[in-house]
Amino acid sequence: MSQTVLLAEDDRAIRNALERALTLEGYQVMAVADGVEALAQAHRNRPDVLVLDVMMPGIDGLQVCRVLRAEGDRTPILMLTALVETADRIAGLDAGADDYVVKPFDVEEVFARLRALLRRTSPVEVGSAPVAEAPRPVPERFIEAAGIRMDPQARRAWRGARELELTRTEFELLELLVRNSDIVLDHSTIYDRIWGYDFGPGSKNLAVYVGYLRRKLDEPGAPQLIHTVRGVGYVLRED
Repeated sequence: MSQTVLLAEDDRAIRNALERALTLEGYQVMAVADGVEALAQAHRNRPDVLVLDVMMPGIDGLQVCRVLRAEGDRTPILMLTALVETADRIAGLDAGADDYVVKPFDVEEVFARLRALLRRTSPVEVGSAPVAEAPRPVPERFIEAAGIRMDPQARRAWRGARELELTRTEFELLELLVRNSDIVLDHSTIYDRIWGYDFGPGSKNLAVYVGYLRRKLDEPGAPQLIHTVRGVGYVLRED
């Protein structure tokens, strides 16, 4: 069965081009022109994934994202944005988005990011995997490392007694680091396990998520937990 994409984009040319491309790729596409229509359509026919333009008249993409997350809707959301500053990308992640693509974009990148988001919400096939394996349901209730405790089944996490409010991608990134604590994970491994696609050395996607996760983890007077190994990747350890 083909998967359903709810596309909200106010630029008619971009909307029509993406709708055609996604349809040819095998998706069922519900295309709307603004945030009001996007919310109405999401409530009527819940899609498998949403593609939201950030800048739309009336209710913009960030507001749509916030409303859905406040309602408990965890459908994956890919943001389309012409805003390239780190603060703008963080605003999207803070609203509950799972990933973003910066305009102008290559449609193949949109396809790759959608495939990665949809894989993360699909059942994981049983098979062999390296040590730095993707997050998946596990028999144990909790996993712990460096003062972090996580409940993968309930998707909850704590540093000490403080519960962390994490987006889907932040949770999966932290889980990957916790499961491989004291092991340096290179950029390519993290991209492959979390996004299913290596966006190359020029991408700042991972750095943005790590920075945002650090902001939620760090506490005054407490040791930093996520360490950068310059030119290699990241490691979770309590120094």
